[in-house]
Parts: sequence; structure tokens; C-alpha cells
Amino acid sequence: MVFAAPNEALARAQNVLESGPSPWSASVAHQVIGIWQRDWGDLRLALHHLRRGRDLAARSGSADREADVLAALGVALVHAGRTRQGLEALERGVAVSSGHTRARVLFRRAYASWVLGRHREALEDVRRSIPVLRQADDVIWTARALTLRATVHLAVGAVDRADADFTAAEALWDTTGQEHDKADVVESRGLAAFRAGDVPAALRLFDEAEERYDKLGTPSFMLYIRRCEVLMAAGLASEALAEADAAIGMLDGIGGQSTRKAELLLVAAHAARVAGDPHTAIARAALAVRLFAGQRRTWWETHARLVMLEARVAAGRRSGRLVGDAAAVAERLAALGAPAASAASLLAGRIALALGWTADAERHLAVAARSRHSGPPLARITGWAAQALRARAAGSDRGVLEACRRGLDVLDDHRMTLGASELRARATAQGAELAALAQQVSLESGGPRRLLTWSERWRATVLSAPPTRPPADPVLQSRLTAFREIAARAEAARTEGRPVPVLEREQRRLEREIRSRTLHMRGDAPGAEERFDVGRLLGRLGGTRLVELAVLDGRVQVLLCGDGRVRRFEAGLIAEAEVEAEHVQAGLRRLAHPGADARLPVVEAAGRRLEELLLGPAAAQLGSGPVVVVPPGRLHRVPWALLPSLRDRVLSVSPSASSWLRARETEPPPRGRHVLVRGPGLASGGAEVPELADRYGGATLLEHDDARVPRVLEELDGAALAHIAAHGTFRADSPLFSSLRMADGPIVVHDFERLDRSPYRIILSCCDTARFASVGADELLGLVTALLPLGTAGVVASSAPVNDDAVVSLMLALHKGLSGGLSLAEALRDARAALPGDALHQATGWAFTAFGAA
Repeated sequence: MVFAAPNEALARAQNVLESGPSPWSASVAHQVIGIWQRDWGDLRLALHHLRRGRDLAARSGSADREADVLAALGVALVHAGRTRQGLEALERGVAVSSGHTRARVLFRRAYASWVLGRHREALEDVRRSIPVLRQADDVIWTARALTLRATVHLAVGAVDRADADFTAAEALWDTTGQEHDKADVVESRGLAAFRAGDVPAALRLFDEAEERYDKLGTPSFMLYIRRCEVLMAAGLASEALAEADAAIGMLDGIGGQSTRKAELLLVAAHAARVAGDPHTAIARAALAVRLFAGQRRTWWETHARLVMLEARVAAGRRSGRLVGDAAAVAERLAALGAPAASAASLLAGRIALALGWTADAERHLAVAARSRHSGPPLARITGWAAQALRARAAGSDRGVLEACRRGLDVLDDHRMTLGASELRARATAQGAELAALAQQVSLESGGPRRLLTWSERWRATVLSAPPTRPPADPVLQSRLTAFREIAARAEAARTEGRPVPVLEREQRRLEREIRSRTLHMRGDAPGAEERFDVGRLLGRLGGTRLVELAVLDGRVQVLLCGDGRVRRFEAGLIAEAEVEAEHVQAGLRRLAHPGADARLPVVEAAGRRLEELLLGPAAAQLGSGPVVVVPPGRLHRVPWALLPSLRDRVLSVSPSASSWLRARETEPPPRGRHVLVRGPGLASGGAEVPELADRYGGATLLEHDDARVPRVLEELDGAALAHIAAHGTFRADSPLFSSLRMADGPIVVHDFERLDRSPYRIILSCCDTARFASVGADELLGLVTALLPLGTAGVVASSAPVNDDAVVSLMLALHKGLSGGLSLAEALRDARAALPGDALHQATGWAFTAFGAA
């Protein structure tokens, strides 16, 4: 019962002890309490009860009873880090038991071996136990043994064997009432899905397992560890670190298993390293190494040493000793049959290459490169990275580019299995090294065209295909509706000065549930993506100049496309440009309020400095026609219209040249519906909307109670032009919950992703709608980037807070141009020129940007 209804089993065991039981019965009761405390409570109490149970079993005269308690005690001692004593107890249990009981003891010893990373011993013991358990028709213990064997297979990379055992175990579990064991196999299937490269399925199964554990009232620290692994692979390293640290705190609070604490420290170290915090990674990994060494867990200790070495290299350390240490770790991992051996060889080769030790680098990289042809996607990407570095060391530019192409192809296929745009964006970080290496080679020897091709190869790739539409999921729909209601109530409470902590907690809970369900979505099957063609771009530009900015070695490279050619110019340092862009943003925020006119010259001077840093000599070569700027993600907050050479011209911005081409070739919908939306609470009252309704006689007007999210989405779907005047909120912590305020609450990015086709043109007369979170390699998450892959060819949005009254004038002038047949970029240029010359109106014009090509 302890794994079917744990808390009920605990209560019954305590009742048995209060009833004056026989030594045999008391032994069973103490064992049950010990198992409960071992797995979900205080390990010191567990050892007390299990030792008491062992002594009572010896008094009962039953060798099998004593062996059974010894097995449970042995596992507890191993979890407490007392490996020698634990193995001795298990050896004693095997020695005094026979038949069916011995098979159960062998299973426990196999489990202890798995905890210790001794996979060969684990497989041998479980192989001996399964036939005996089957012969005894012991369904529960046979299912446990199969589940354990599958888990060990996964640890050594035998995914197909693991799948077979999980399938057989699950069929047996369906015939039992062992709810905790059932939850465990769901969790293990999630791990198998992850090892097979199916991140959405892994997250879905882990969430299902967590729900099962919650119903039983039992925590599962192994689930936290496994989910952190998947979160890291999905590019969510910061979340993985926070979850691991929280689990460590919870485990310490209950006096839980030392073995699990060591594993959580290892996963926290790995997460910190991936999240770009090498010093935290070093500290966590060092503590994990000490714990694993004390627990005699060589497999785990070696993995922790690998993470510690990776973190030291990430912190800037390079030395011959590090090469030797990484090589030794790689050799040890290979001897243990660990798939991570290739990552250790890659590390050794990378350090050797940095030191100029070409021969040593080649030896280690050749070993690491073997993983490029088989295994899960991330292992293959590691292999191709090693192959690219080998070619780099050998001076083969062609070999570097071929390896980078093959590695990024693997990443593209992997990304397309992910349905959620957030996961697709974050997963691109796995290819950052390959893309940067290819760009570097292209800069050195390939000419501007090749550099443009490779800049496009990894830029805004998430926008290259529409995201998977959220399924018709009634639970997701109900969560979104509940989220909207809670958010509206919280906003009303803030306005009235009432406390909102309870509402904010509920809002965060609903956000977690919504995000969780969207991360479960699987993507479409990988297909042949249309490759970027420089010639096609140049042919479509006509008299337009496209300026793509690439960042290599910290400096901005300007690729100027037009007149049938691509030219390269070198500009300033990206770090200086980022600082200047922040100063400009601060200035625009000040200018959004009356009385800040004195700041205008300061902001204009910052715009001139930005032009020098971002365009350099290319600014004088732009000609007189329209300009399209393609900035890297790190420069997404630059108000490009502030730059002197761009201020008075037709200007648009695009996340990539490929995205601009698709927007240029997107056809407007056959029915030219216009939709005007006015949300609540605007200082201007959205005063431009009634005037626009008069201008566009047949437009659909949604305001007051009509401006509710379901109706707004219905009307926006497939519209030719949409104008939305509403309060906008950008969420840097969770960009897909960036929102526009409607009558019934916020409309968020998750809502827009449900559209079959977003409006062909959309004007967002709102603050902060053109702000993004830069994630992955060079991806942007936000409202505008959610619309572009869904059929929107052009967007006008703001990258800064704006003055509501000044926006009205800008919007009326903008629509005057659109009514005359101008594009969004043309109409926005003319609208800026038509504004009054005061600082408030000038800043408002600069804050808005035209995206796309419509």
C-alpha cells in the first residue's frame, strides 16, 4: 500500500504499532514508515525505523522478512550517502533470502546500483530478478523491475530497449492499483521521450506525472531533476536553475535524501552554466563533486566534473591542465558508457585549439565528431560543432561551412518538432556557435554575399514558418478566459487602490498553466524550408536599400544591399551602441510628458552617435530611396527614425531579409475588411477611432462592451487593415503575455497565435507594442513577431511609452496617407513630417516604427 496510497499506508502502520503487534507485524509496520520517510520525508527517521524493523525481523525468526527489511535499509543508506553500509546491507539481504524474496532484494540492489551509476551491475541484478518475479506471477514487482531496467537503458543511451521495457511495464501497471508506481512510469516515459528528442511530449508527461504525485501528496525530486534537464534542452536554463534551487531548499527543509541533493546540485550547476552564470555553476558543481565522491558515485561525480570544467572555460580560463582534465573526464565517461563523453571530448578539443595545440585538438575533436551521425539532435549538433572546429584548425573554410550547414540542418529539424513559438525561439541557442563560426569564416574569406547568407541562416528563423496553431483545447480556452477575468479584476483593484496580492498570485498560477499547455504542442513534421537567395532579394529590392547589421567579435558589420550588389562596411562596437540605445529610450520616455523640451537636443545628439556606431560609413551610401533596416535582436529597441540619415525617408524594419521578402510577396486578403478597435482607459479616449470610422465608412467598429477579446479576435481574423487603440503592456519576464487591454481584460500573444490569418496590415496605437525579448541565438519574442508569420505583411507599432494625445495626431495623419494608397512606411514618414515641431510630437513620431513591407 505504501506506493498505492502512501499517506493511508503510513497511518495504518502507525496504528499497527499502537496495537501491541508481534515482532513480525511490527517489523512490517516499521518498514512501511521507514520507506515513507525515506522517499518523501526525513531520512534520519527513515533509518531509525528501518533499523528497528530489521531488529524485529531478526527476532521474528523469518529470514525472508529480515532480508526484505535489509533491502529497504540498504537503499536508504545509499540515499543517505553511506554507500558502503548500504551495499553491505543489500549483500546481507541477498545472502539470507531465497526464491521470490531474493528476486525482490536483487531488484533493490539493482536500484541502488542505478543510483550509484553502476549500470552494468544494475542490469545484471535486474536480469536475474525478472524471470523469478514473472514465474511467481508477481505483477507489481515485475513491472517495477521492467521500469528500472528501462531507466538504466536510458542512462546508457539505449532508447529503443528502454521503450520496449516501458511499454511492457505500463501494460502491467494498468492491472494494478499502485498509483505512485504508475506516476513513476509516466515520469519515466517523459524521460524516454526527451532522450528520443521529443521535448513537447516530455514536458506533457512530466506535467501529468506531477499531477499524479500531487494527488498522492508526495513530492518527487527525481521529477524535478528530469524536468530541469528538459527545460535546459528547450533553452529555458534560467527556469531550470530556479526550479533546481527551489527543490534543493525543499529537500533540505525535510531532511531528505543526500543522493537527490547531489543530483539537484549537478543539474543546478549545468543550468547556471547554460544560463551564462559560470561562477554559480562552478560553486554548485564543486559541491556536487564532493557529495558524489563521498557517496562513491563515480558515474555522477564524473558528470559533475565535466560541468565544472565547462563552467571554468566559460569563465575565461584556458590552460594545459584543463585540457588534460577534460580529456581524463572524456575517457572516464566513455569507459562508463555515458553519452556525455562526446561533450567532454569537444571541450578538451576546444581548449586545446584556443591554446594553439593543433594536434591535441584534432585528436579530441575527432572523437567528439563521431556523435554527429547518430543519437538525439543535441548530441548530433555537438558532433557537427566538433567537425566544424576540426575543419577550422585544418584551414578548410569549405569544411567549416559544410559542418555548420549540416549541424544547423539538424537543429532546424529539431525546432520544427516544437509547436510553441517560444520553444522554437529558445532552441536556436543550440546553434549559436555553429552560426557564429560560419559568419566568421565568411567575413574572413567569403565576401559580403556569403556573410549575408550566413547572417540570414540563423536570424529570426522562428519567423520562417507559421507556429503550430494551438489545438482546440477546451482546458486551454478556459484557462485563458479565467486569466483574462483575473487580470481585469486586478487592474480594477489597482485603479481603486485596493490590495491585489491574492489576485496576482492567481494570475501567475493561470499564466503558468497556460504556458505549460502551449509548451506541450508538437510541431509539424520537418519539411524542406525555402532557403534564402541573395539574388532573389536583390531582384525584389528595386530602388530600395536593405541594411542588414551583423555582429562579429563585438563589432557591427553593415551589409548594404541594393543596385544588384551587397557591400560591407564596418561600424562601431555593439556594446557602445546598446548603451546609447538605452539613453535614447530614457530620453523618449521623458519627452512623452509635456515640459521636457530641453531634452530634445540631447536625444537628437544621441541619435547622431547611434548612427555613427550602427551605420558608420554606410550612412553616406544609402541613396535617396526607401530603406529597410534588419537589426540583430540586441538592437531591437533602437528608434531608427531618430537617426539623421533615416529621419526623412521611407523607412521600415524587419527581423530578417527573408521575413521582408515574405512580407513583400504576401497578397492582401480578397475582401478588404477594415477593423477599428478602441480599448478602455486611454487618456485620449482613443479619439482618433471615431474619426477613422467616419473615414472608412464600412469599417467594423469595436468599442466599449463590443471590444471584448473573443469578438475582437473574430473580427481581426483575415482583415485587410486593423487599427487598435489600447493600452499596451510588454512583459520582459514572459513576453508571450505581453498584452493589449480590451473591455474584458488583456488580449495576449497566445490569443493572436490562435488566428487563422492575422490582419494584412495592423496599426497598434499603443505604448510598448514594438518591444521584444531577445532569446535564443538571435530571436525576438513579442507582439509584432507573433503577427508576422501569421499573414501580417506590415505593422506600425511603438518601441517606447508615448503621449496618448500626441498619438491621435500621428494616427490621423498616418491614415490619411494610407487612404491615398501609400504603404505603411510611406504614410508614417509623411505623418511624422505633418506633426507640429514641438518635442512632444517629434518624440511620438520617432517612437513608432513600420515593420514588414506592406
